[in-house]
Amino acid sequence: MSNNIKHAGIIESVESGHVRVRILQASACGACVVSSHCHASGAKEKLIDVYETPTNTHKKGDQVTVVASTKTGARAVALGFGVPFLLLLAVLFTTMGLTGSEPVAALAALASLIPYYIGLYVCKDKINGKLSFWIE
Repeated sequence: MSNNIKHAGIIESVESGHVRVRILQASACGACVVSSHCHASGAKEKLIDVYETPTNTHKKGDQVTVVASTKTGARAVALGFGVPFLLLLAVLFTTMGLTGSEPVAALAALASLIPYYIGLYVCKDKINGKLSFWIE
């Protein structure tokens, strides 16, 4: 079994050390017989930035395969959903225990996500190095 996530795409732009690839992310139910009549199934276009790649071998319009390891995917899900969920629960229950007020606990829990996502944004360059894609 492969430990990589692969998506076919088309190169949108090429700059020094940076290639932007447009991929078509299909939904899991795309192979269903009635998917053409269903509004839940749909494909979304995404732009993927690939850094530290030799740009002289690629040009705009080329078809390529963008690859990421499953470890990269798991890390992205953890940073985007897992850690914020645990932070939300920790602040919710701690504030509820300290104040006994549900509205205050709920607001504090939601407010705790603001500095978390600001921190992610500030550290995006560092995170970008750990969540990398490459062209196969």
